Amino acid sequence: MTGHADGPGYFEYRHTVAFAETDLGGTADFVQHLRWQARCRQLFLRGTEFGTAVGDDLDTGRSGLRLFTQHVECELFEAVAALDRLSVRMRVADIGHTQFDLTFDYVKGAGQGGVTVARGRQRIVCLRGPAGAPVPALIPDALAQALAPYAAGPRSLAGRQI
Repeated sequence: MTGHADGPGYFEYRHTVAFAETDLGGTADFVQHLRWQARCRQLFLRGTEFGTAVGDDLDTGRSGLRLFTQHVECELFEAVAALDRLSVRMRVADIGHTQFDLTFDYVKGAGQGGVTVARGRQRIVCLRGPAGAPVPALIPDALAQALAPYAAGPRSLAGRQI
């Protein structure tokens, strides 16, 4: 499994489906697709200057910033089985002041003949404050700049000066 930036405007996480990720019928269930979305996002964040700057502090909450996943969805078009090779391609659909939306295309047999087998989406909200009373916070500039190359177009960066 790898994660890297590609020229076509998406961040790619390549994954080979393990037997442990499938059911008795040999297919991966819905929950696995959500795990792969989370892994793709995590690899992206870790590979950015923003991720390097906050490091483990983001996971532990020591940075004061929390990335809260407010909404997640995934639509399956075709079954995925053990040993299938997937490319999970993450793009930025929208970025505002305190939240951003990511989309994910799951492509089986990536390359010229790849087939999109699922599509997903996440809305992430930046929060700060005590655990019992967090409040929305501005997206840090370093994170907004890391997201910008994967944005769908100029409207997706509305309200941000990058």
